[in-house]
Amino acid sequence: MRQATVYIDRQALQYNLNRVKQLAPQAKVVSMVKANAYGHGIKDCLDALKQTDAFGVACLQEALEIRELGFEQPITLIEGVFSRDEMPIVLAHNLELVVHHQQQVDWLIAHQDAYIAKNLKVWVKLNSGMNRLGFKITEIKAIIKQLQALGFTCVLAMHFANADAEHTLNDVQIAQFLEIKQDCAPILASCCNSAAIYKYPELHFDYVRPGIMLYGASPFADRDVHDLDLKPVMRFTAEIIALNSIQAGESVGYGSTFVAEQAMQLAIVSIGYGDGYPRAFVAPNSVVIDGQFFAVVGRVAMDMIAIDVTDVKVDLGTEVELWGPTRLVDDVASANGTIGYELLCRLSNRPKRQAV
Repeated sequence: MRQATVYIDRQALQYNLNRVKQLAPQAKVVSMVKANAYGHGIKDCLDALKQTDAFGVACLQEALEIRELGFEQPITLIEGVFSRDEMPIVLAHNLELVVHHQQQVDWLIAHQDAYIAKNLKVWVKLNSGMNRLGFKITEIKAIIKQLQALGFTCVLAMHFANADAEHTLNDVQIAQFLEIKQDCAPILASCCNSAAIYKYPELHFDYVRPGIMLYGASPFADRDVHDLDLKPVMRFTAEIIALNSIQAGESVGYGSTFVAEQAMQLAIVSIGYGDGYPRAFVAPNSVVIDGQFFAVVGRVAMDMIAIDVTDVKVDLGTEVELWGPTRLVDDVASANGTIGYELLCRLSNRPKRQAV
């Protein structure tokens, strides 16, 4: 049987959650589990996150899956509802809403008695310069004060565009957030994602919203998970299914893009872009066997890659770490010209999954 496997380390996930609590001891933690827990599998992750204060998801379907698994913590729909018809479902399952446009506010007010009776908070999204979702500063104060006057408990929410870097927009966003927080007091507040949890401890306020850091990948381009004291949660492995010897001048894989300059030993690993392993690399890439790094050569195919194992003894069936504790997903992503988030989220259903 093909052995491509995704292992989910629940102890590492718990460790990373506790790391959030160490960094933001006064704030409640909204663990982001959208996109199937960043590709890790919601069913395999929730038990390890049971000590979180709340969950954050992108849509109603993701929230309902959490409820079906028996978890009763608050759940915030970070994009709010997509239609009026979702409001009765929201109320039936005690879900909290982000509102980021006027129609969502109208739908919420139409159900205000039931929503308030359930002690659900409403998260009012500020567009402070990222220009995706939210109300601009010129309109959000009036909306918050309207909701407060109606008896809603409001959370002022914002998302940094550049919390992982030094950027002039950061100061603009912070200034807007603090102005609204002051003018609409008393109000709960939340603006810190994973990067901001590290970068802006003075802005933790009432709720922090860790995402990628929970899964042991870095939100920064220049700091790895070891620098951040996080543990990779996913270990993605496959096995060697063939061994080949080639001579100088012979090529490997589609397009014959790799040509051997000398005699080489190759191992063929049963993994490819059909599993979600990235195809196009802008920099040299490698995998790990028993703690040792081996270069990937030639093009990644749908089901196979070739690695250079010259002068090393390996056997058929040998396990290969594609990413995990040794070959960090962020490093694989960097070689692919992307970020760890994308690789984690785009894994296909073909590799089997196992919680450990």
